Formats: sequence, C-alpha cells, structure tokens
Amino acid sequence: MPSRIRVTEAWNNQHMSYLPAFIAPMRFTDPAAALAQARLIYDNSIAHLRQAMQRYVAGEDLPGHVRACYPFVRVQTDTVRRQASSQSARLSYGFVAGAGRFETTLTRPDLYARYYLEQFTLLLDNHGVELEVGTSNQPIPVHFSFAEDGHVEGSLSPQRRQLMRDVFDLPDLAAMDDGIANGTFEPKPGEPQPLSLFTAPRVDYSLQRLRHYTGTGPEHFQNFVLFTNYQFYIDEFVRLGHAAMQDPASDYVAFVEPGNVVTPKVSGLGKLGSGAKPLPRLPQMPAYHLVRADGSGISMVNIGVGPANAKTITDHIAVLRPHAWIMLGHCAGLRSSQQLGDYVLAHGYVREDHVLDEELPLWVPVPALAEIQVALASAVSQVTQLKGQELKHIMRTGTVASTDNRNWELLPDNGPQRRFSQSRAVALDMESATIAANGFRFRVPYGTLLCVSDKPLHGEIKLPGMANHFYRERVDQHLRIGIRALELLREQGIDQLHSRKLRSFAEVAFQ
Repeated sequence: MPSRIRVTEAWNNQHMSYLPAFIAPMRFTDPAAALAQARLIYDNSIAHLRQAMQRYVAGEDLPGHVRACYPFVRVQTDTVRRQASSQSARLSYGFVAGAGRFETTLTRPDLYARYYLEQFTLLLDNHGVELEVGTSNQPIPVHFSFAEDGHVEGSLSPQRRQLMRDVFDLPDLAAMDDGIANGTFEPKPGEPQPLSLFTAPRVDYSLQRLRHYTGTGPEHFQNFVLFTNYQFYIDEFVRLGHAAMQDPASDYVAFVEPGNVVTPKVSGLGKLGSGAKPLPRLPQMPAYHLVRADGSGISMVNIGVGPANAKTITDHIAVLRPHAWIMLGHCAGLRSSQQLGDYVLAHGYVREDHVLDEELPLWVPVPALAEIQVALASAVSQVTQLKGQELKHIMRTGTVASTDNRNWELLPDNGPQRRFSQSRAVALDMESATIAANGFRFRVPYGTLLCVSDKPLHGEIKLPGMANHFYRERVDQHLRIGIRALELLREQGIDQLHSRKLRSFAEVAFQ
C-alpha cells in the first residue's frame, strides 16, 4: 500500500528520531522467505516500540521521537500478460491490473500468515517477478503495538500521558480511510498503486475494534461468518457449539465465547487459548466461534438491531478477509400469501438504511451471488427435507427492503409502504441490505436468508405469545440451515466462491 505518511528531511532536521535497527529491502522468489522477512521487520518494530514504551512508563527520557514502521511488500511488472497455472487462473484475485509498481504495508504477520502466504504465492505464480520486502515509511501507532493485555499507558500520570504525542506516533485517521475499497483512491504521481484494499494501520484499527465490540480476539474469527439480530439464534449456536465439542467425530476443534473462553473438543488437541474467564457483561455485539484447525470454521455475531451496527461490525470483520458472510434474522413479511415462519431468500435489496450512501452510492446495484444463492437454497431443502413445490411453499425468493426507521408503519402518508410495493419487496428488515452492500464494497461474498416473524401490513404484528411460539418453532431450523449453507460453500472450494462480480476494473491483487 502506498505510504500515506512520509518522513520528510525537514522533519528529521528538527526532530531526532529514535528508530530500530534498519533492515534493508530484499527481493524474493520464495513466498515463505518473503513472509519470514516481513515478520522479522514487523517483530523488530514492535519490540522497539514496546521497549520504548516500558522505558517511558518507568519515567525515562527517551533519546528522541520514538518511531518504528510497518513492513511493505512490493511488486513491479512491465506487462499485462499473466503466466498463471490453470488453478490460479480460475481465481478472481491474485494478480495486478497491469504494468506498474504495486505496494502494500503489512501488519500482524502472525495472524495473517496463511493469508499473506497465499497472496505472495499467487503474485509469483501469475507474474513470475520478484517480491520486494522492506521497511515502509508508514509509522506504527504505539497503541497498535501493545499486546492484548498490555495497555501500560493506563499507569501514566495525566501529564505524562499528554506528552505521549510528542514522543510516540499515535493513530492517524488520514492513514486509514477506505478510499481504496470505495474506488476513490488516486495515487499521486510517482506513488505506487495499491496491492490491498486496506493499509496496515486500517487493519490494526479494525483488529482493535473487533476486540472491543465482540469480546473475542481477532485470532478466533473464522473464514465463514453468520450475522443475526436476535439473541435466540446465539443461544442455539452456543448449544450446538458445546454439543460439537462433545462429539469426537466433529470437524471443529474448539468453541470460543466472549472473553476468549475456549472449550476444546473432548478428543482434541488441548486448550487453544489461555485461562480466560467469562465477561461480567456481554459486549455490544458478542461473537462466538466454531473453530476448525485451518480457520475455515464458522463465527457468529449478534449485531443487534439496526443498520448502524451492521455497518460497524462488517467494516471491521472485512479486514480479516472472510470467504463469505450471511445474514440470518427475522423480517416483516410484506405479502398476504406469506405465513409466519416462511423463509425469504434475498435476490435484491432496497437500500433505505442510508448508512452507506456516501461510501456506496445508491445507483450502485448490489447483485445476488449465484454461489451463495444456490448454497442457501440447497441448505433449506436439505434441512427441511422439502423439494419442488413443497419447498417453494415455505421459501420465497425476492427483494428485501432494509430501513433505518423501525416504526415506518406509523408514518402518516404511507410513503414507505408505497415505495416497498413499487420495488416488489417481499420482506422488510433493518440490517440485510447493509450487510450485503458492505460485502459488495469489501469484496466479501454475501447472502441473506430471513424468516418471517410478523406481517404488519396484514394485521399480524408480534405479540408475546405468538413470538414465543415462533421462536421455539423456527430458530433451531433456521440456524441449522445457515450453518449447512456455509458448510456447502466450504466443501465446494473457495476458488468458485469469490465472484468476479465483486471485482472492479483495476482491482487490487490481494483477495
């Protein structure tokens, strides 16, 4: 990624920098060696920042402004021609858009080792050129260098904390915007083109936010994600997760809950985490993880109600580069022929959520993705044991409208109702369009399967007795359908999953 902060000669003349030992750029044709070099640079930078912070907390005066920078990876090509193998040629990522110099900063090579190794391998396979790995000019904010339990700045006096900005690089929002993902980033003359959707500080920012919002570390997140807007689904997911840990034949090796509480499989490989304790209170959007050894398990997040939460959590999970995310939730059925408990498979979205209007204009279509649609439809059939007309009787494919006004029914002019009718919407919720639109924006395959819980246009509103009966009847089945859909996607292979529909004209190389 092009560095967004440059260390200028004038700045260095006025400020003496306290830097780690410089590691010169090197070129590689071995992806594993390139990754090892990136890790060496990153680990040296983090060690330098942590040591300096410990000295600062102890009251020492440091010998200058403390700075350490992210590693970068760079590739240069002089042709648009690719020399990919038949396997990599099928992928929609792994190659640069044309001749030129391409670069990205890297972070957390421990967490992203498998991902980086794949991206490096594909670049070498597609272009047959060397990878250059070195130290970038992009400073690592000191807050992003702390270990998960190492927030030592809390012990500083107010005066000492105020001076941190003079001594360390702090997070700079100018270095972590989403211009690349949004398609609005324009490199300056002589600046390299991006290799990845996200700069390293943008990734680090989201990794910090994930801990805050979900109560689990990013290392526990899996490559397939379910979102829900009701705790009932989470309760059932927890029950299924613990049951899987008692099953020696299960492919899942651990179940992780907020607070990084790890339950390993009974036959398994021992504890995967430290002795964590359940949180005294749940975070805003708690996450739970059915872990597979290769990271291809299932994470489930209760995003709560509303498009703001849906955007927030997908903004941050996107940096983990999942292979798919699916929304499972409740919706209002808008057609008289629908029954409570029927399913709705979204093939289009009416975006009245408004939280992404600036990043993804409303004129941009958010298409249904065939791979996700087929998996969801197959999962419904497999779990319900219904086919043909019987299946169509309980599942309708159609447009889902998402609104930011939970009480849209109370507006006096019937405007929303008229618009929903004109759009041919069959269901209404508050989150699905947001999750789909952010999947489109961040190139994460997405889908939606909702369950009709009320029909406000037809006099069937949620009442306590009706709701409790509905939850008992449908939550377990709906969740099993979502899990089965993700398992089907995993079984078919990711080479077919990442759709070219999500790639732009001049796309970054990294998945």
